[in-house]
Amino acid sequence: MNITYSPFNLVAKTCGCKENNRVSYLFLEEPHGLCIDKKDLLEAQIQACETLLKYTKDDLERSTVEREIEELRMARDLMA
Repeated sequence: MNITYSPFNLVAKTCGCKENNRVSYLFLEEPHGLCIDKKDLLEAQIQACETLLKYTKDDLERSTVEREIEELRMARDLMA
């Protein structure tokens, strides 16, 4: 699940129980700078979630990932 256009590699996964299911992120490589641009991070998170969505089979996980993508896109659009 590598992100090719991102300055760093990020993987998304679902975790938690049925009532409190969340999406968590894992950096595959440490970012090279001391500061990561928020917009680049949001783009990487969106791309990681879209990749995760392709492999999600459970309806509960699918709705969790779709909700996360919507929230990330809204946050990205508010930054513009």
